[in-house]
Amino acid sequence: MVQASVIGCGNMGGALVRGLSRTGNHSVVAYDVDPDALDAVSGHCSETTTDIAVATEPEIVFVAVKPDLVADVVTELDLSPEQTLLSIAAGVPTTALEARTDATVVRLMPNLAAESGTMAAAVAGAEISDDVASLLEDLGVFVEIDEAQMDVATAVNGSGPAFVFYLLNAMKWAGVESGLRPEDATVLAAQTFKGAAETVLQSDESIEELIDAVCSPKGTTIAGMEVLRDSSVEATIGEAVAAAENRSKELAPDYDDE
Repeated sequence: MVQASVIGCGNMGGALVRGLSRTGNHSVVAYDVDPDALDAVSGHCSETTTDIAVATEPEIVFVAVKPDLVADVVTELDLSPEQTLLSIAAGVPTTALEARTDATVVRLMPNLAAESGTMAAAVAGAEISDDVASLLEDLGVFVEIDEAQMDVATAVNGSGPAFVFYLLNAMKWAGVESGLRPEDATVLAAQTFKGAAETVLQSDESIEELIDAVCSPKGTTIAGMEVLRDSSVEATIGEAVAAAENRSKELAPDYDDE
């Protein structure tokens, strides 16, 4: 059983705690200074604590605090070279944290789907141990990327769920306006996104080929696709990803020279 702790149990930290608890493969300690945050995850971990010394005992330590706080928090942690620190702080490079700890530093950009075991995550670091990989696989899917790609990964899979929720909601309300009940439209739209995503992950065909497979000549889908292809939706989504990527780059300018 892999031992881990999560320092900071807000939205993302709480999702990590709940996701790790799903499999029963891990012993998880949750740390936060906010009692309400600990209460929210108390049923999903082996221990909650406000003692930072307790939170630094496990072999793997997730630090899920805001980017402007992470350096100070990591400096306070007494970690050994045998431990691994996983930081989810957007914009904060591993070099900035390596200077503040003896632990192996891994940079992680997860998303809230960690709670359901369907997370998409990007990971950067010199060494991804088998235990770290095991933890992340229980939370969902991860890819190893170069550190220089973390800002765009932050935009694609970190911010991406909100963009997908926005598009899903638009499909839902299009159905409602044409007569579907809101609850039925929600199920149909959400399951359609889920099924389409799973098809992409399991298929050997490209996304363009999958679109063509759904589009029968003179059918309903091609009629809708013609509207999308004539619109600016693709450019707008690109602009949203670029804006999120640029914001990630702006979050920790003081670390650039470290």
